[in-house]
Amino acid sequence: MIRQMLPEEFKQRIGAQEYIDSEALIKALDEPSPVSIRINPSKWNKKPLNAESVPWCRNGYYLDTRPSFTLDPLFHSGCYYPQEASGMFLEQVVNQAAGSLNNIRVLDLCGAPGGKSTHLSEIIGPDSLLVANETIRARAVILAETMTKWGSGNTLVTRNDPSVFARIPGYFDLIVVDAPCSGEGMFRTNSAVSEWSAENSIHCAERQKRILTDVWPALKENGILIYCTCTFNPGENEENIKWLTGKHGAESIRVEVGTFNGIKEIDYRGIYGYGFFPGKVRGEGFFISVVRKSCKKEEQSVRTRRIPGLKPGKTDIKVTSGWTDFPESRILRWGSEIFAIPCDLNDYLYLFQNLKVIKAGTKISVVKNNDHLPSHELALSHKFKTDSFPRVELNLSEAVSYMRRDNFTNRDIPEGWNILTYRNINVGFVNNVGRRVNNYFPVEWRIRLDASVLAQTPPITWL
Repeated sequence: MIRQMLPEEFKQRIGAQEYIDSEALIKALDEPSPVSIRINPSKWNKKPLNAESVPWCRNGYYLDTRPSFTLDPLFHSGCYYPQEASGMFLEQVVNQAAGSLNNIRVLDLCGAPGGKSTHLSEIIGPDSLLVANETIRARAVILAETMTKWGSGNTLVTRNDPSVFARIPGYFDLIVVDAPCSGEGMFRTNSAVSEWSAENSIHCAERQKRILTDVWPALKENGILIYCTCTFNPGENEENIKWLTGKHGAESIRVEVGTFNGIKEIDYRGIYGYGFFPGKVRGEGFFISVVRKSCKKEEQSVRTRRIPGLKPGKTDIKVTSGWTDFPESRILRWGSEIFAIPCDLNDYLYLFQNLKVIKAGTKISVVKNNDHLPSHELALSHKFKTDSFPRVELNLSEAVSYMRRDNFTNRDIPEGWNILTYRNINVGFVNNVGRRVNNYFPVEWRIRLDASVLAQTPPITWL
């Protein structure tokens, strides 16, 4: 690939930023991007062969080559997520700044495609609630898919403009704003370079201020807001945090980074930010800062109106308890669909009545003609009971064939519903109806890449 020349205005500016080694940065931006993944410990406990740990993330690893993610059943089953290593530092910031992570409410405001949302759902644990939000419709669909694959039961996915969250003032203990930016940290890709301009950087900075202003009321008093971008531009980074502390009553919080080589602490007029610069760290460009809300805002009590018909029937509860470990109090029936919601019903209704919810927890089944048809979300859920269906183990080519939604013709599969597995990890459901075996891998997730690509770029090799 021919590298596109970096904009002269960009090179001049970073040359004037005292905390950036511009020569090392420009050289590093001409090198290939590191490949890294983060493992889902609730599903998978193996490590990649010949991989190095990401120092600031307990489940993050650098890979020595880029494998085929598209043709890897373990990726589609949520055993790991390909995530840029610098962004994994979110784990350190949350653990240091957020205090107790027990039973907290978290908003990931700009969640797509899902790297930070899956990470947050893991960090905060099953007893806390994550609202993963995305404004753009197509990206919100991707976010919902990513969270379904990850399988945690503590997440709602929503699609709302940041301004909508003012309807639920003081609701969240922690808000993460991974703000849309000018993308300088991704300059190893030609598309990021071609889309950059000094004018767009100014536009991004103003948009980021609007986003912060819009979502600020949703943060409770003494709550934590984590702000990050993938750019080096001070106007989008530390200058915006300085503006936030003055405009909205926020206190900058310092993070301990001394044990991690290469991360640069940026001290700008009394506020702290942390820069990740290629050439100094093994990752893409990244900025992160954390503030505490110090001004007092009146919090609104959680008030809801009851919606009739949500209570599941006895059969719904019996079937669900046989298939999952979700508590009965979290099960509801919405029309013909049975869900396990990630919070108590009062909180769920409050969010549902104020936000546009596109993934309401974990869909367990669809009731059709008094039969419960298991959902693909159930197959991928952490709460799935492994002995609730017959299990059929597939090899790699068979698993890829299933994800391509090919017909099953040569397998001895028991009659009725079966869970297919690859390396003992759930891949999805099939239903043997006698004359044929119906493939229930989601049509919209169907893999179209030819399986012959496996020969050139095989999946990850695991220890």
